Amino acid sequence: MPKKPVKSPSKPAKVPVHGPQHSNQVRIIGGQWKRTPLPVLTAQGLRPTPDRVRETVFNWINHQRDGNWADACVLDLYAGSGALGFEAASRGAQAVTMVDMATPVVRQLEDIKAKLQADKVTVLRGDALVVAQAAAARGQRYDLIFLDPPYQQQFIERSLPLCARLLKDGGLVYAESGAALAWPDGDAPDWMAGWEVIRADKAGMVFYHLLQARPAVA
Repeated sequence: MPKKPVKSPSKPAKVPVHGPQHSNQVRIIGGQWKRTPLPVLTAQGLRPTPDRVRETVFNWINHQRDGNWADACVLDLYAGSGALGFEAASRGAQAVTMVDMATPVVRQLEDIKAKLQADKVTVLRGDALVVAQAAAARGQRYDLIFLDPPYQQQFIERSLPLCARLLKDGGLVYAESGAALAWPDGDAPDWMAGWEVIRADKAGMVFYHLLQARPAVA
């Protein structure tokens, strides 16, 4: 007589994640949480920095900091998936503040923080520019600021002047944009005039840059 079909074992239940279902993921590249996957929500304007780009960027930062993360105070103004902020925390940053406006994104960042027991990470829900202005007014200063906002909304142009007030001497800004931050000599816009691009590259349609404030002229 014909054999009954063998039932496949039931799959384990998935751990729920707040907000819309995520369609892909990125991974932490280095540090104590190396290879840990981070889910990416399907949300408007959410565009995580690819693993390969992050590896390059953190190599640049490591070179600038001589590999020293222990005293790094980091601000991730448009946190999104948290890939940049959690990467910094994984490598030993002293404190990482992540900011995002979208409630589902903030909830997921809190979920990831709890899962990783990332006690040095602070997640804030709010407008990045408002949070930056408040931090500058308090005299808060950072060693490293991540700027990976939605493209074509002038967030870079509006954020960089605030970053100049938020950076410690010798601090760094990572900026990701849909166009190169490069102009002929003397043609840079006012919001870019005080910055020096110390490293830059392109991956597909994404331009990414490591910036440092130009020394003040005596």
